[in-house]
Amino acid sequence: MRLEPDQARARFTAASVLRLATADAEGRPHVVPCTFAIDDSERIVIGIDNKPKTTRNLRRLRNIQENPHVSLLADEYTDDWSRLWWVRADGTAIIEDDGPGHAAHWRQLMSKYPQYESQVLDGPVIAVTPCTWLGWAYGPNVQGS
Repeated sequence: MRLEPDQARARFTAASVLRLATADAEGRPHVVPCTFAIDDSERIVIGIDNKPKTTRNLRRLRNIQENPHVSLLADEYTDDWSRLWWVRADGTAIIEDDGPGHAAHWRQLMSKYPQYESQVLDGPVIAVTPCTWLGWAYGPNVQGS
């Protein structure tokens, strides 16, 4: 059953992980799982933390510089199919490298994910302004989370 936008946002916000889909200028897709938070402006923020990576010049960042249109997907899969749901937010992304908003976004991410408390969090932050919310959940008696 289709979720209303407010139900979709509520489920999305409560999720612990999302998948970020970007595409380069030629439309080649790239999808990665990410941690995230929702800021006071209802933007979805994703930090590039300091877990080991082969480079800081990540494809997702290069793609956003070339093509800022992104999709974000949060979902719940379980063997009990009556509990299945997914929510997709489509929007426009920017990359923040510094400034007060950058620091505030890292604080929001740290408050949601205690694993960040022992890390130096100074990497870029992707901030997505959603323009559409789409969602689906199994069953006739769908309730927002």
